[in-house]
Amino acid sequence: MTNKVFTAAIAILLSLSTTWVYAATLSDTAKEARWAEQVVPSLLDGDAVMLDDGQGHEFLGIYTPADGEKRAVILVHGIGVHPNWPDVIYPLREALLENDISSLSIQMPILENEATEAEYLPLYDEAPGRIQAAVDFLKDAGYEKIDIAAHSMGSRMTVYFLSSEGAREVNSVVLIGMGESGGDVWTKVLDTLADLRMPVLDLYGEKDLENVLTSAQQRAESGSKNKSGIFRQIEVEGANHFFQGHEDELKSAVMDWLQSS
Repeated sequence: MTNKVFTAAIAILLSLSTTWVYAATLSDTAKEARWAEQVVPSLLDGDAVMLDDGQGHEFLGIYTPADGEKRAVILVHGIGVHPNWPDVIYPLREALLENDISSLSIQMPILENEATEAEYLPLYDEAPGRIQAAVDFLKDAGYEKIDIAAHSMGSRMTVYFLSSEGAREVNSVVLIGMGESGGDVWTKVLDTLADLRMPVLDLYGEKDLENVLTSAQQRAESGSKNKSGIFRQIEVEGANHFFQGHEDELKSAVMDWLQSS
């Protein structure tokens, strides 16, 4: 990032720390601003960009262009964190750049640290606007093939997005550590998995969270009905929910998938 762009990004983010609270979102906007103020100065690669969710709320994205083909991957983090999170998200940003694939990692709606998954349910309706903004940004930048790799709750939010018209613009999707949420959201996730018309990789760890492990069969049954005819489920031996100590296996699985799709 050039000094000029970096300075401009910081100025925008600092101003938003006071104005986000009035935006049309249920997300904890003050926490989004704090994450942004921490993340942007620490970036070793990629540029901070501001995206609009279509409802008047601007949010942070980390755009990392590569020199390869006009292909990019949208990275969607899990519950309560940020788009440069050291587990799963940053290792994938790094691997994509090393393999000459561009990426756009985006800030998803978040709540305070103590919030439960049940409290996040009203925020699912905000996820499609953010992911669609990322798709539109990449299309405007000239990318011809757009994939999504999402982790944990971000995986469910991604499937929620894929039930919309925007799914037509996505080449393939990687769902990492996607567990059962219960209720209407989970029903919609399973129904959408069965109705998708794009290849899907379901990736999780042998020592993943209980709700990920116990729902693997449900995901496989729904995914097997995928209209593209391509659904793959991979369990990584020894890996936990965050693939700590198994980052190489995570990277390899995602890169192999992208090369085949």
